Amino acid sequence: MSPSRQSKTLEDQSPVSGLEIDILREAGNWAADAEELVRRAAEHAYVVAGPAEEAELCVVLADDPFVQALNKTWRGKDKPTNVLSFPTGDMPQAEPVQTQLLGDVVLALETIEREAKEQGKTFPDHLSHLVVHGVLHLLGHDHEVDAEAEEMEALERDILEDLDITDPYSPSDGSDDSRKRSPRGPDV
Repeated sequence: MSPSRQSKTLEDQSPVSGLEIDILREAGNWAADAEELVRRAAEHAYVVAGPAEEAELCVVLADDPFVQALNKTWRGKDKPTNVLSFPTGDMPQAEPVQTQLLGDVVLALETIEREAKEQGKTFPDHLSHLVVHGVLHLLGHDHEVDAEAEEMEALERDILEDLDITDPYSPSDGSDDSRKRSPRGPDV
């Protein structure tokens, strides 16, 4: 993926030693505090699950049409989704790099807003969860089989608990069926 560099880039060295996070506003009317929410969630996911080395990642704040186009091109699904992850781990490097390039996480504003409302979550909490989920994908985690899904969800729960965010997989009706509301986590 290669987002247009014409958009506003918020490039910052993270307070997390060795982590650089680029945040691009590609599309959508994102709130002013979105960058801080994204940065906080990405940093914590990296601290908990990432390697202890310098790394860089990009988070793209977009809207449904932007994400739908990417979803159609890269996944063959002609619909928007909440978050897409594009890991760079398998890409060949022309020369050795000191900073590990993790990849891109792309977020769809309208889908995230709609899901938060439907699931009775706050927008900041749902956004933070999706950023954590996307960063974990960049770090090699997946949810294609049950064992991997359970491991990834447990890691998400731990990270979000540290951020004082309610377990996104717990059902709202108080039952023990944690997969009722969100089978397999976010659609990435």
